[in-house]
Amino acid sequence: MSATPSATLAPKQDRTPSLLTSGTAIIVYVALVRLVLYFFAGPRYGYFRDELYYLACGEHPAWGYVDQPPLIGWIAWLLQHTIGTSLWALRLLPALAGAATILLAGLLARELGGRRWAMFLASFAALMAPVSLALSHLFTMNAFDPLLWAAIAYLVVRIAKTGNEPLWLAVGALAGATILNKYAVIFWLSGLIIGVCLTPLRQSLRHRWFWFGCALAAAIALPNFLWQWQHQFPFLQLMANVRKSGRDILLSPLPFLQAQAQMLGFVAALLVPFALLFFFSRQGRPYRALGWAYLIFLAEMMILHGKMYYVAPVYPIMFAAGAVWIEAVTDSTLWIWVKPALALAILAVGGIYAPTILPILSVPNFLAYEHKTGIEQQKFENMPQGVLPQLYADMFGWEQIAQRVAVYYHSLSPEEQQKTAIFANNYGDAGAIDFFGPRYGLPKSIGVHQNYWIWGPRSYTGESIIVLGEGNERNMQTKCTSYSIIGNTEYPLSRRDEWGPIYHCRGFKRNLQTIWPDLKRWN
Repeated sequence: MSATPSATLAPKQDRTPSLLTSGTAIIVYVALVRLVLYFFAGPRYGYFRDELYYLACGEHPAWGYVDQPPLIGWIAWLLQHTIGTSLWALRLLPALAGAATILLAGLLARELGGRRWAMFLASFAALMAPVSLALSHLFTMNAFDPLLWAAIAYLVVRIAKTGNEPLWLAVGALAGATILNKYAVIFWLSGLIIGVCLTPLRQSLRHRWFWFGCALAAAIALPNFLWQWQHQFPFLQLMANVRKSGRDILLSPLPFLQAQAQMLGFVAALLVPFALLFFFSRQGRPYRALGWAYLIFLAEMMILHGKMYYVAPVYPIMFAAGAVWIEAVTDSTLWIWVKPALALAILAVGGIYAPTILPILSVPNFLAYEHKTGIEQQKFENMPQGVLPQLYADMFGWEQIAQRVAVYYHSLSPEEQQKTAIFANNYGDAGAIDFFGPRYGLPKSIGVHQNYWIWGPRSYTGESIIVLGEGNERNMQTKCTSYSIIGNTEYPLSRRDEWGPIYHCRGFKRNLQTIWPDLKRWN
């Protein structure tokens, strides 16, 4: 393994495989495993807090939202008008995106000069990395980012290999769509552009297609920028408020890198330095812009104290390059044992972590497994620990909240029901009322958290309000003519920091229509 890159990375031809054992067939098999896992884990536990919020966003299609770009809301709208929003339907798209990412990782390895083993290793790492399993399970923006980033990287490699400059238009279209999915890609794209300037791809700067691609990306993202501008850039306000609150766990560079290794399952993380060796070798020189993009993006996230999983979408790309490097340096008989050993180690570590980030076990069996192994989910926010870790706790208790509100709501006279608003102080409770409430005869909720504030109080004035998520009873005393506690949001498996009374406030002392602008809460 100490051979020089130019010697070890020289391509070597496989014997012609059969159709069923070709590199493409192998990565298809690996991708199918992700779909099998979907059938085990897709409907387990319940709706995740953020999933309920995104479904609410789908009922209000727009060019932007307070805390994310518009694409997730558009997809939610599409689901609501096609296959539905059951857990099976909601989590099908993330699973398909995960499977497609696995395929792209393998195909990217082939484009970088890899053969069957590199294609398999790249796709297998993209399957088994714990963060990949977690992100491809839930209906969030994070499920689609790895696929979109890998597609951009694939096109960049094709441009570097073939000189097909018009492909920059496709890169631009994908980049624009990815910005509409999640803003983090802007930082990776900035690294990619710097990488283009520092590597042989700089020749693209002399062609109009590169600039057309940049213009197309900007044009696609422009309506979202205008929406943010129109609303005084709520996303930036939100990020500033989150930072002031101390909600997120901030890591210094070394713990941040350690967290990266853990979320990749340690063994698969070895492919990342191997990828850098590839990109900065002679064979990887044409594609070195991707190496620079990773290094710059990683540095940006560490400097800006981004959440550790913000880096996750770039790893299928790094797995592909790392797999090509390790395939080449283990071609000799002396090192042939490394290949199965590495694959088995990725399988073992990923398999051990899987029950802690993918709900494949019942809750009692998960708790027993967690106790026996001592493995805990990585924490991204400063939240108190309940019976379940945050990722799983956020999948419980939502329908029960709607049920409890409904019991009391239907005890009111029809006249009082008509003027009674259901006010939620956080988007989780609000999303629960919006999604589960109709089956129990409840109206849609109102709230001031995140995008609910923009959606407004509708026709309610505050004459009668059922209030969820208010942790300070003194607020009820000072703001309501009278109030009573009618229930609570407690559920044994849900997050304890969200437990609290449910109030009925009669006679809110100020009109909701006039004071609504002052109630905004973006955090």
